[in-house]
Amino acid sequence: MSDATLNSVTQDPDDFAVQIADQIKTFVVAVTEVSKVDEPEQAVPILLLQVSQLLLAGGRLGAHEDVLPDERYEPDLGSEPDADGLRERYAALLEPIDIYSEVFDPYEPRTPPVAFRISDGLADLITDLRHGLAHYEAGRTTEALWWWQFSYFSNWGSTASATLRALQSLVAHIRLNQPLEELDGLDTDQDTGDDALAEEAGRVMAEEIAGPLGLRPVK
Repeated sequence: MSDATLNSVTQDPDDFAVQIADQIKTFVVAVTEVSKVDEPEQAVPILLLQVSQLLLAGGRLGAHEDVLPDERYEPDLGSEPDADGLRERYAALLEPIDIYSEVFDPYEPRTPPVAFRISDGLADLITDLRHGLAHYEAGRTTEALWWWQFSYFSNWGSTASATLRALQSLVAHIRLNQPLEELDGLDTDQDTGDDALAEEAGRVMAEEIAGPLGLRPVK
């Protein structure tokens, strides 16, 4: 085990909680602000950076020993703000590039690619992370860490990973000037009921993503 990993697992719990909370607060604030920009070219590189940094916090939570809540039942947080407004702003901002293809579980045999939306992923991340922040800001530090760790394994870790792969792919195609025609038709090497969905995701990626980002004219 490396010194960095060992330090993440054994460091003072209060220091660990403060660091994780700071990383999560930074992500929530940044993603909320980026949703207000006017062009996807402004948003995508910043989102790539922010999701990458969030996954560092997730990795630290994953490497940390299991956090056990102080109480058996989660305290009532009352009403929580929803992320529908943020979801809608990102859906409009990223409309030409919002849909991407992803394998939901890489360890499930013969899993077909399915279509996801970056806007949905960002909204889901904000919802999960805010829930833990509500506990943290109420002084329930252990409860916050438990929630962030549990939801990292059960939801937001995979969501952030998939979103990061989509964002990284976008930036890579732009920087390397790679035409997206190569993405036409997702070869799953299997006969599934999701062929139409996969084909549509590939069509959207190939025909709509490139024009607004300056790769090639939209057909």
